[in-house]
Amino acid sequence: MRDAIIVQNLGKRFNRYHTHKPVTFMEAMISGLRNVRPVDNFWALRHVSFSVAPGEMLGIVGHNGAGKSTLLQLVGGVGSPNEGKVRVHGRLGALLDLGAGFHGDLTGRENALVTTIVAGLTERAAKRRLDQIVAFAELEDFIDNPVRTYSTGMQMRLAFAVAVHTEPDVLLVDEFLSVGDIAFQAKCLDRIAQLKSQGCAIVLISHDAGQVQRLCDRALWLKQGKVNAYGEPDVIAGQYVSEMRSHTQQLTPNRPPQLAASGLELQVNQNRFGSLEAEITAVQLNPHATITSGDALAVDIEYQTEQSIPSPIFSVSISNEAGELCLDTNTLDLNGPTGMIQGTGKLVLNIERLDLAPGSYFVDVGIYEQSWSYAYDYHWRVYPLVVQAARPVKGVLAPPMQWNLRQLASLPR
Repeated sequence: MRDAIIVQNLGKRFNRYHTHKPVTFMEAMISGLRNVRPVDNFWALRHVSFSVAPGEMLGIVGHNGAGKSTLLQLVGGVGSPNEGKVRVHGRLGALLDLGAGFHGDLTGRENALVTTIVAGLTERAAKRRLDQIVAFAELEDFIDNPVRTYSTGMQMRLAFAVAVHTEPDVLLVDEFLSVGDIAFQAKCLDRIAQLKSQGCAIVLISHDAGQVQRLCDRALWLKQGKVNAYGEPDVIAGQYVSEMRSHTQQLTPNRPPQLAASGLELQVNQNRFGSLEAEITAVQLNPHATITSGDALAVDIEYQTEQSIPSPIFSVSISNEAGELCLDTNTLDLNGPTGMIQGTGKLVLNIERLDLAPGSYFVDVGIYEQSWSYAYDYHWRVYPLVVQAARPVKGVLAPPMQWNLRQLASLPR
């Protein structure tokens, strides 16, 4: 059986322009065509080779700027390489930028129909799948509203639902598990596993090495546009995390223990890591640190910095006592408001409903450098969360559900 994706010695070069490059033709004329030509160029990717077989999932990890998105775009046919070749066999489904292809004035239903047809389905086949797409995205009450009225999360859910219902032979995904709440993320995982079992070749970009370790058959670590390691997910993920942790620990200054707002002691390189150029000064779980499954939860993060920090990434994760990750989100995935920070401030993550099974959990909070290369401040297993429920639940999730019995007609005697 031939491979679904073959990448051979791939290279992509970009031009680098002057910071004061004219952006319009008029500006270029007024400036006498100064600063119009490229200053130099750089290789975003160089000497990248790999293959993905049908039914196989490849995970790609690396810091921001490592070339991950450029690689996915080239495999998806967006742009052309300067070196090497890319071959893709079969129908391509690409989630390069969830919701980017939607037209704001069209309804969700119209956008879903157009997108599925563009993906290669006939109009009849696209219409047959519409009800499945709408149900999967859980947008029945909003599907006939213009997409410009949708939240970012609603657009992402619709885009994901469309992509996984177009019968792709190859699926390219950039951080799909940032979509929706925990219950919806679990549904996405199930659908991905179903596609994989049907022979779909999948390439997943993720900043979360644990996610790649759990989901993928092979992993590729990109570093400064080149393949730093390629092989078994456990090995690659371990190497990637080890380098990031080592870098963070090297930058972590000696500090005496401090008390967190929860009363627990923060100790450097035990439950607190980071360069401390930006510090987490307080974390509050609202309305309480004990909630009922299905309730809303807000995570308030107060911080302070002595200097300007450009575009830091704030992260929140929830894990159970066994260390199993139940939720992992960050401001980069959800286009959260950060930009430049300086002085004191507060950032709030609002989770509309947390459908976790009853039990004890930890909320871990961090602030990272804009390329994920190290942590400014990361608090691990400091903030406990207790989830209660009116009924016993097995597993990790406790979504709202009910059994319905429909009596069929009795057979004639």
